[in-house]
Amino acid sequence: MKLYYAPGACSLAVHIVAREAGTPVDLVKVDLKAHKLENGADLASVNPKNAVPAIALDNGEVLTEAAVLVQWVAEQAGKSDLLPAAGTMARFRVQEWLNFVATELHKGFSPLWHPETEEGTKRAAREKLASRFAQLDERLGRSAYLAGEHFTVADAYAFTIVNWSHFLNVDLKPFPRLSAYLDRIAARPAVREALMAEGLLKKAA
Repeated sequence: MKLYYAPGACSLAVHIVAREAGTPVDLVKVDLKAHKLENGADLASVNPKNAVPAIALDNGEVLTEAAVLVQWVAEQAGKSDLLPAAGTMARFRVQEWLNFVATELHKGFSPLWHPETEEGTKRAAREKLASRFAQLDERLGRSAYLAGEHFTVADAYAFTIVNWSHFLNVDLKPFPRLSAYLDRIAARPAVREALMAEGLLKKAA
């Protein structure tokens, strides 16, 4: 299968889960500013939503949306450590956090990516994100990861999105447990592999 990605975009969450699951993927880099593939084709020809991530399956079907794709990859690989069994409370807890990341964090960052956004709107977005980060920080005072003591697909998605703070001048200093959580996830071998493959991590000298 092919994973259409842009370095550091929300597609990184899917890339991380694939590496955690040991699932081989062919990476296809996308220029999100031009909405073009490396071969010059339009991204919309693969994903009509004109966004990443997208996974092209061997049967020709295309799946999209980060919160769905991280679950699909983990389930296809049979990785219950990344995604608990369907119908269990543990699965619903993971999905609960996936939805929180998608609706409260992922979309919360959107105004900050656009230079034309008014400063008042950006300030309000940062304040809203800070309130959500406080909730995450509180949660991480009770467990090592969002859904409990084990890394799941929800953590791959949360790491990817919260990490945008480093690029968008969003202060994480008031949230030491959240900062430590990011560091802990960044140190995972599969995560480092994904970061390296996307050109987001320099090789050691």
